[in-house]
Amino acid sequence: MKPQYHLRIIAIGLLLLMLTGCKKSTFHVEGIISGAGGMTLYFENIGISATTILDSVKLSQSGKFSFSQPRTQFPEFYRLRLNNQLIQFAIDSTETLSFNGDAATFATSYSVDGSESAKVFKEITLAQLDAEQAIAKLRKEHESNLIPDSSYSSQLTQISDTYKEVALRYIYAAPMSTVAYFALFQKVDGLLFFDLYDKNDSKAFGAVATSFDHFYPKSVRTLHLHNLALQSIKIIRQQRALTEQANLNIEEINYLDISLPNIHGEKTSLSAIAEGKTILINFTAYQTEWSPALNMELSEVYFKYKDRGFNIYQASLDADTHFWMNVSSRLPWICVRDPESGYSQIAALYNVRRLPALFLLDKKGNMVKRIEDLTTLDADIRKAL
Repeated sequence: MKPQYHLRIIAIGLLLLMLTGCKKSTFHVEGIISGAGGMTLYFENIGISATTILDSVKLSQSGKFSFSQPRTQFPEFYRLRLNNQLIQFAIDSTETLSFNGDAATFATSYSVDGSESAKVFKEITLAQLDAEQAIAKLRKEHESNLIPDSSYSSQLTQISDTYKEVALRYIYAAPMSTVAYFALFQKVDGLLFFDLYDKNDSKAFGAVATSFDHFYPKSVRTLHLHNLALQSIKIIRQQRALTEQANLNIEEINYLDISLPNIHGEKTSLSAIAEGKTILINFTAYQTEWSPALNMELSEVYFKYKDRGFNIYQASLDADTHFWMNVSSRLPWICVRDPESGYSQIAALYNVRRLPALFLLDKKGNMVKRIEDLTTLDADIRKAL
């Protein structure tokens, strides 16, 4: 009897092990959203370059939902989407996350159990939303001439720095965490708060990249981070070399050439059109709310001065290629796009920290001004001509 008894114990043990293994191989996201009856809730994976719908459910009046997915080998990032409201989180060692909230304030007033990191994700998201709203308000005030350019620039920097203060607490405290990664890649107007090509912000990228190299050496996110950190170091060194060269002989430095594809995929260089002409270089993004108004202002000066040797070289950092092509096909000046988008090395070399950015070249190819105030654009062009 004893041998049979032992065999039963072993069999039960193996069964429990199998059940435990099955449990650990999946994770669960569940909860209740009040006031969301009839709405569709989407469960999505946030990849490096794209977001994929994993599952969805049409909510009943109770608002209850439950999703399950296989656990990945490395930490991965997800979100719940209700209309245009998002709750973002990561899965590392967590088995079940429970979210509770209201449909009206889904993205900001929810509660979460089962993951401390998910609670910090909420704090970082709220800091990002605060910055986004503050920048939108500030931009409207600036466009209405309620604040001067100098104040506008300093307040933009202050808003960005306020977000960074929140993010850096988590980045340097635990650079190997999903929280650090999430904080590092938050954006406003499609651009990162942390500038890959700023020597101080580069340290944050380096800290997270080094930690991910150590803890998740085979993760695709680690490879991506590693490449970004190396790219950041390379560009900062180039900037330092250019600065040193400019200090040695400033007259030899006029402008940095740009060569990017137009809507036909043909490389168009700045140097090819700049000779003997006054050129306005504009780094922009058509998907921003201010882009149509900016292009209207550029149209006025373009048609006013084009017969006097004036042209515009407009470099888009839009992530959506088709959107960029649709807009640029209707514009009369030189339109190109940098496929690196928010990670543009060219924009970094021009020290572009925010969009739009405008630079004016005279007919000799000298960089005569960085345009900070669009109200002076017409006068600046006349002077350069």
